[in-house]
Amino acid sequence: MVDLLKVEYAQTGKSANLNEMGMREMQARAFASRTSQYLLLKAPPASGKSRALMFLGLDKLVNQGLRKVIVAVPEMSIGASFRDTALTEYGFFADWSVLPSNNLCLPGGEGSKVESFRRFMQAPDEQVLVCTHATLRFAFEKLIPADFNNTLVAIDEFHHVSVDGDNRLGALIDSLMKQSSAHIVAMTGSYFRGDTVPILLPDDEAQFDKVTYTYYEQLNGYRHLKSLGIGYHFYQGRYIDALKDVLDSRQKTIIHIPNVNSGEAAVGKHEAVDHILDVMGTVLQQDPSTGIFTVKRLDGSLMKVANLVDDGPTRSLVVEYLRNITKADDLDAVIALGMAKEGFDWPWCEHVLTIGYRSSMTEVVQIIGRATRDSEGKAHAQFTNLIAQPDAEDEDVKVSVNNMLKAITLSLLMEQVLAPTVTFKPRSQMKEGERVEPGTIIINDVTAPVSEKVIKILNGDSDDIIATLIQKPEVGKSLVGGGVQPEVINESELPKIIETKYPDLTPEEVEQVREGVLTKVLISTSGGLFDEADLPPGAVIIEGGNTAGGTCYPLEESGGHYITQPTAPPQPPNAPEGSRQFVKMGDKFINIEHLTIDLIDQVNPFHGAYEILSKSVTPAMLKTIQGVVAAGRINMTDEEAVILWPRIVAFRQEKGREPSLTSNDPIEVRYAEGLEYIKKRKREKLQQQQTA
Repeated sequence: MVDLLKVEYAQTGKSANLNEMGMREMQARAFASRTSQYLLLKAPPASGKSRALMFLGLDKLVNQGLRKVIVAVPEMSIGASFRDTALTEYGFFADWSVLPSNNLCLPGGEGSKVESFRRFMQAPDEQVLVCTHATLRFAFEKLIPADFNNTLVAIDEFHHVSVDGDNRLGALIDSLMKQSSAHIVAMTGSYFRGDTVPILLPDDEAQFDKVTYTYYEQLNGYRHLKSLGIGYHFYQGRYIDALKDVLDSRQKTIIHIPNVNSGEAAVGKHEAVDHILDVMGTVLQQDPSTGIFTVKRLDGSLMKVANLVDDGPTRSLVVEYLRNITKADDLDAVIALGMAKEGFDWPWCEHVLTIGYRSSMTEVVQIIGRATRDSEGKAHAQFTNLIAQPDAEDEDVKVSVNNMLKAITLSLLMEQVLAPTVTFKPRSQMKEGERVEPGTIIINDVTAPVSEKVIKILNGDSDDIIATLIQKPEVGKSLVGGGVQPEVINESELPKIIETKYPDLTPEEVEQVREGVLTKVLISTSGGLFDEADLPPGAVIIEGGNTAGGTCYPLEESGGHYITQPTAPPQPPNAPEGSRQFVKMGDKFINIEHLTIDLIDQVNPFHGAYEILSKSVTPAMLKTIQGVVAAGRINMTDEEAVILWPRIVAFRQEKGREPSLTSNDPIEVRYAEGLEYIKKRKREKLQQQQTA
């Protein structure tokens, strides 16, 4: 297995510490925005979003005059996260309580649940109800938006919403915002969808105040978890034969098998469970009261396994058992198909093994979240994706190549999600002598003003922009060498995304957002920002964006670092204090204050994924993958042709010939395609002139 990404954490304990009101760091941050009518809370699994909602809901009931709180979750099992909770024990002013009749996350028909919902809305003394997204939708059809006046509607796992015409939950949110005085709290650990459909209409989204707590903040602040690995294992043949290579029965593991209709399925779902159990050991019994299997490992020790694939009568017993786990010895493994993802709370889980490609980034984030909960004795969490290796002789080789590339691009997104937080602050807002917080990039807006809108986008939405960029096929194809030049992604594809998402931005603002997003991507993929004191011995420092006019020499007073020192720029007013910060590019460290966009544009921020891919497959397989990508290459655009033209001219001058379409070098082939495209466009323009 190859780890595409491994992140180490500092175990500060900060994210788990409680304040005087019993709130964790994320919950306190959300509570600070409790007066917002529309609040979007973006925080990772296990950060405590459920309890954050309890704090917010109780404050709105007790101190803000709202009548009711409705909590909607995507599936019944998640409703348990909102069970009665004694908050006053830890310093809060009220406890969270849900009457049994108002817990609608129980088995039963939607008709009776809708009636219970309507009764709750009319009951003057009942304040809190928990239901599924489906029950909320069905009940909304029997009511009018004004019935929700002075009511808090909380939507858990908000990424299930979209503006798609068939998504009734999205229409419901829009109606509540336009036709009622309802308050809305939207909670999600993943504010992007695999289908790239927007979650909210732009006008609606602009009304939400956003509270963000990052994956890095959460995991870095744990007490026990030290590292997280995200890896891939490529198999040939059937996945059931490759399980022995990746499944360690000694680890607390959740295994998600592929959908029975997918190409990876190989066998039926029940047969797949049997194979997995055989890899684990010998099944001794199934407890009739809980549905849990006891399996004897090869070393003779016993393990407990939950089968959530079987949707027969025993599943309810298994689900109930899982809800009441209190210690590590209660469970060793879970085998699931569509369950045990969102909201599944098993803190002792160390390894999530996902078989087959998953198209949704949100799904992968949620699956990884099952293993990233902090638990005593758990130092490392691991996500492994078992993926079919493309076979050149297979008719579906194109499908398998695309699946492989898409799976790896998911890791590129996770690299962004798991990176230390980077924030942007205009220099004009800095007070004289103010110290710069770690991870803060100062934007020099003295000569080129930066609007508050741009800063808000960079600090609140840059991850969403990056997620959209990573999902573009052009990025995936650039991972296998050749394909699309980084300038095309950086200078053409990224601005299109920004212009589409924010149509009211000026061209100057689009460019400012583009530069900021690319800077963040570069920092995330190169290890983060480095304080000068933390640079390794012998590090080569570049103070300017290039070495022109400067000389590298050892600087005794800076710990033996090598430094390129061009003429220092004049210090602007209100220069911030604090240690200088550097970003790593290749084997050099560049002062972030002097990083130029010209330099960033030349860097493929996702090149590291190609290096990993090339090491994890054979040269023959890499050639097969490259061949499939070349055959289905994207159509040329005017923007890409303009970017490629100087390179084509330079190639012809250097080689004394035009680039060839049949070259073994994929970059030369792209130059040749660009040249053909330019010739074609020139012919078209001549024809237009002749017919004009």
